[in-house]
Amino acid sequence: MLTLTAPANSLARPIVHTFKRRETLPLKADLLWQIRFGAVRLLTLSEDGTPITLGFWNSGDLTGQPLICIQPSEIECLTKVQAVLLSPDQCWNFQQVMRSHLHQMQELIRFRQGQVPQRLQKLLGWLALKFGRPVEQGRLIQLRLTHQDMADAIGTTRVTVTRLMQELERNGEISYSKKNCVILQE
Repeated sequence: MLTLTAPANSLARPIVHTFKRRETLPLKADLLWQIRFGAVRLLTLSEDGTPITLGFWNSGDLTGQPLICIQPSEIECLTKVQAVLLSPDQCWNFQQVMRSHLHQMQELIRFRQGQVPQRLQKLLGWLALKFGRPVEQGRLIQLRLTHQDMADAIGTTRVTVTRLMQELERNGEISYSKKNCVILQE
């Protein structure tokens, strides 16, 4: 997680904006969103209108138009989100944030290559590292994604993801928590 700090001489407290699940964060050419609470994903569309996921961000992360070089794009809330608008000059590590943003986009694009079962495995492994925490059974992914969200990330259909998730559960490679979060077995 990359953090952001405002200059010490900043007297004004940033306004915290609250968004509902599936709302989009407005993109502003010269401003970044710092996620204070919740999770979002960055989407673009292919030529045929298919959504392509380019990133997932959660508490403490930065995203926004100054970091996105692909159009069209939108930032969709995957949960209830609280975020603040900041200018890039308020980010002391803007270059590092930019590199991290690009690295994540490249990584997710790579998840769209190869056989679909392996793509899903890679995505789950990556989500377990970024959004997971160790539990007795393995690694609990603390981001609940729909099968459609996962399909958008790996370039397949919701039906295929549902079938593959059922196979993974039957094979004991995943299980679910009481709150329906995926547990990736180790």
